[in-house]
Amino acid sequence: MSKSSVSKLVPKVPGVPGTSRRQQYSASTKRALVDVAEQLFTEHGYAATSLDAIVAGARVTKGALYHHFSGKQALFEAVFERVESDAARAIQKALKGHRDPWAKATAGLRAFLAVVQEARYRRIVIQEGPSVLGYERFREQEERSTFANVLEIVRSVLAAGKWDLDEDLQQTFARIFFGAMSSAGESVSGADDPEQAAANVETAIGFILAGFQALAESGVELSSPGAGVLEPTTSGT
Repeated sequence: MSKSSVSKLVPKVPGVPGTSRRQQYSASTKRALVDVAEQLFTEHGYAATSLDAIVAGARVTKGALYHHFSGKQALFEAVFERVESDAARAIQKALKGHRDPWAKATAGLRAFLAVVQEARYRRIVIQEGPSVLGYERFREQEERSTFANVLEIVRSVLAAGKWDLDEDLQQTFARIFFGAMSSAGESVSGADDPEQAAANVETAIGFILAGFQALAESGVELSSPGAGVLEPTTSGT
């Protein structure tokens, strides 16, 4: 890592009213460690990134690192949480201002597909996350940051059909779509041509959304729980 790159990563200590100089320095040190770790994990991967390289890049001692993090995995988790949180905010921003549920769903989908093409998201979340954090921890972190956006989209789409669905069924729909989106993200991230893969995903999920829209507009409703079929609101004789 060049000196110019390091200087951009290591933040200056700002003056924050109500906090001591020591607290400000501590927060700045922690932020610098996460900044440098994010860049190194993205460029070289978790296994090939050493704590020595991280502290050198952040211009701190190992003692300072261990003051904030128990080790490299804890630092990776902090980086993972930030990348996921940034992704969730980007998707949430795309959802705002859309009253039409289909436009809202499309905007959210496109924002998600843009996120999964980012180098840091592909490397840290999709490629490294499951192995470094363990699958259960990885899914827990992923759901904490992005599941709420998926649930918001699903509820908006289901409301368009005036389907009277209880919370459990709405959650079921959301988890199915969340799983589909996670799988789609992996396929885009691992593709030789991520842009084409993202376009394919948008086409496929757009087709599914069009199906939901057609059902909503034609007055089709869900049958009684457990019946497993869709029925029209009215029937001919």
